Amino acid sequence: MSVLVRAVELLAGPRPVLLDVRWALGDPHGRERYLAGHLPGAVFVDLETELAAPPSAADGRHPLPPVGAVQAAARRWGIGTGDAVVAYDATGGLAAARAWWLLRWGGLGDVRLLDGGLDAWVAAGGVPETGDVVPEPGDVVLTGGGMPTLTADEAAALPGAGGVLLDARAGERYRGEVEPVDPRAGHVPGAVSAPTADNLRTDGTFRPDLVQRFAALGVRPGTTVGVYCGSGVTAAHAVAALAEAGIAAALWPGSWSQWSADPARPVATGPDPA
Repeated sequence: MSVLVRAVELLAGPRPVLLDVRWALGDPHGRERYLAGHLPGAVFVDLETELAAPPSAADGRHPLPPVGAVQAAARRWGIGTGDAVVAYDATGGLAAARAWWLLRWGGLGDVRLLDGGLDAWVAAGGVPETGDVVPEPGDVVLTGGGMPTLTADEAAALPGAGGVLLDARAGERYRGEVEPVDPRAGHVPGAVSAPTADNLRTDGTFRPDLVQRFAALGVRPGTTVGVYCGSGVTAAHAVAALAEAGIAAALWPGSWSQWSADPARPVATGPDPA
């Protein structure tokens, strides 16, 4: 199954459970934006409280929540056994991919991202509705383990073991030129810079040449791949893009926020992996 659903398909087909994941780092107004206009029937998902456990230096800024917490949230969102789910946002899926990944990790099979998000849906003729949506609770059962993950040690070992570790943060953070959030600047030694924003075209839809993009980074079908970002959110977008290109990848949930908080961990700077 494709990771993506196009707006025209969503408008024409039966309506799945819709999750609105309006979130961006430093922007606390996602719910307000949702209330002002969203896909009809869409439920708001709060990334900070529903798609992550409380932050800690040991586990990072957005640790994975326990599978029981994900299941409880999914039921609040109205997801039942056998339901199809589509997650979206207004930033090219950069936040919605976290919901996609968590539900897939939980064991739900039919989960997709709306390619281009809210803007693409409006451009295709969709008319947003306002206000809140509170669905009837669902009965979905999630078991966990449906998507691969990496620990910090496993991620660090990948480059030396013939695999590829992708750093999905912006290039200037990878190079160590700036670090607006986490304790130290730079990247994990051996990691390859692969900014998540480069998965997208200017209109917020996924690039059609993802296979070629990842091949240029040393990643082809069959390559062992791990992905990290600042805190495991936009790395989920990279995992989705890789999956769309036919490449399975593991997510490192703790990501740079976990690594940089440990002064014993080495840090590389500059444009090169080493």
